[in-house]
Amino acid sequence: MSEQPLTFGTAGLRGPMRPGPGGMNVETVTSATWGLATVLNDRGLGGSTVIVGRDARHNSDDFALATAEVLAAAGFSVTLLPDPVPTPVVAFGVRRFTAAAGVQITASHNPPADNGYKVYLDGGMQIVPPSDRDIEAAMAKAPTDVARTEVTPATTDLIGDYIRRAAGVRRSTGTVRIALTPMHGVGGEPALLVLREAGFDDVHVVAAQYSPNPDFPTVEFPNPEEPGATDLLLDLAAEVDADVAIALDPDADRCAVGIPTPTGWRMLSGDETGWLLGDYILSQTDPGEVMAASMVASTVVSSRMLAAIAAHHGAQHAETLTGFKWLARADAGLAGSTLVYAYEEAIGHCVDPGAVRDKDGISAAVLACDLVSVLRAEGRTVTDALDALARRHGVHTTAAMSVPADAALVEHLRAHPPTRLADEPVQVDDLLKRDGNQRTDAVIYTGESARVAVRPSGTEPKVKAYLEIRLPPREDVASARADAARMLDALRADVVGLLQRGPN
Repeated sequence: MSEQPLTFGTAGLRGPMRPGPGGMNVETVTSATWGLATVLNDRGLGGSTVIVGRDARHNSDDFALATAEVLAAAGFSVTLLPDPVPTPVVAFGVRRFTAAAGVQITASHNPPADNGYKVYLDGGMQIVPPSDRDIEAAMAKAPTDVARTEVTPATTDLIGDYIRRAAGVRRSTGTVRIALTPMHGVGGEPALLVLREAGFDDVHVVAAQYSPNPDFPTVEFPNPEEPGATDLLLDLAAEVDADVAIALDPDADRCAVGIPTPTGWRMLSGDETGWLLGDYILSQTDPGEVMAASMVASTVVSSRMLAAIAAHHGAQHAETLTGFKWLARADAGLAGSTLVYAYEEAIGHCVDPGAVRDKDGISAAVLACDLVSVLRAEGRTVTDALDALARRHGVHTTAAMSVPADAALVEHLRAHPPTRLADEPVQVDDLLKRDGNQRTDAVIYTGESARVAVRPSGTEPKVKAYLEIRLPPREDVASARADAARMLDALRADVVGLLQRGPN
């Protein structure tokens, strides 16, 4: 049985580094780049600029060089970035220089044995169908002896331009003490430079995780969402009496935020950070016509609170399918709509869509620290801000879970939907019945308070469920949260049973 080749998934290729078409290696990268060059030429973009960057994983330098040299041989003007950079720098560069495409060699927060190939088109946005299928089809026709032309790494101040732009998302003055970890990735030095440019000088880094290390020795998985991954960060935050803790993932496109509470430090969920940043951006937006044209976006598996926040401010809200390839296009083709913020629950935040049409952990960190500085000047905490949102929009309590399974489980749930969850009758929204960019393999069950979205994972053999309990506003937030927690426990138990009753 022949090995299955890597296929284009989320924005490109990602997989283990090993020989053969099913692994990330120079041959796979060369074929993918030949396919990308073919598609760009077919679209009349031959000879245009393509930006190539890389993270600090094993073999990323070889993969980036192969990418650049294949593109150069195909007649493109290639900007090969000389040093490892955060993924958002490449997305920024494509937009900054009106490049036809960008390629970043990265596997983001995957395990050390993996690497990947991320493609940007359309003004620095992740590829969407049919571009992914077109590149994959062309890749399959790549010759065995793909031509390469030597490329000298570019002399460019792209990173400097990015630093200045990312620092500029700050809206206020004042200072806070920050604990920071780049989690052995490429975000450490750029994040420090951006934070200092933004006026944050009191930054303490997790020394053991500061320098890039492709083996990620201090964490089991280099993902801030994983249990234990932020332990060193929160220990440092407590030790230095920080006001906020920031964890970047290894390619610095995602940002997790930690806060002090009366019972110790904790990491915010991606939804909590999304509510806070969305509300902060809209609170700083001019009312009237500017506000009415402003759009914030979240995904079908994220919390519903951002929609309520947008309505409160008089702004627009869009719900997209999962992934920033869709979030970045939330305002596409909509006259009178300008995307100002987008987030997904997996700690991805786009706080400056005019510059980076993708998630960007560093600029999100600046805005999060800026918000904390404003709250501190008002004598308030992040917990106070979350309580205020709950009083205004109601308590929203979220959780996620997954089970080892394939898409057949989702098909079973589609054919045999529950009638009640958390003791509430639920309605079914089958996203396979939607049209266009709203169509996907997912099912959503919605009751008066409960909501569950179920979908197969796009990167691993799992089915994921996203749970939310939403209660009406009330003044006593603590009792509302306790009620929501009890309902969430009941909902979780029902969903566990639901997933276990799948096809045998």
